[in-house]
Amino acid sequence: QVQLVESGGGLVQAGGSLRLSCAASGRIFISYAMGWFRQAPGKEREFVASIRSNGNTYYADSVKGRFTISRDNAKNTVYLQMNTLKPEDTAVYYCAAHQWGLGSPDRTTYDYWGQGTQVTVSS
Repeated sequence: QVQLVESGGGLVQAGGSLRLSCAASGRIFISYAMGWFRQAPGKEREFVASIRSNGNTYYADSVKGRFTISRDNAKNTVYLQMNTLKPEDTAVYYCAAHQWGLGSPDRTTYDYWGQGTQVTVSS
């Protein structure tokens, strides 16, 4: 069982930055592909970024060049650095984990989810 706890959300003006963190329990964090997803009101949960155990990263087109996903295996933590934020980035952001995963953008492949953290970008 893996428990994921997100933090770092908040209210920021358009053009600003936030860094989200996701702390994972368990001793084999390195074996998990980690993903960030987001869900805006009335919309489906969508892929944002992922990182495999080997460090390969993947991004949704909407965030490419603005967001950066990284992981610190010693701290069992994955990060999402979000720069040049836009009002359309407003959503609840969720961290997810998939053991030996390939960093898929398909949310159904992830086994564990955090509770989410709210990100609000004002115009």
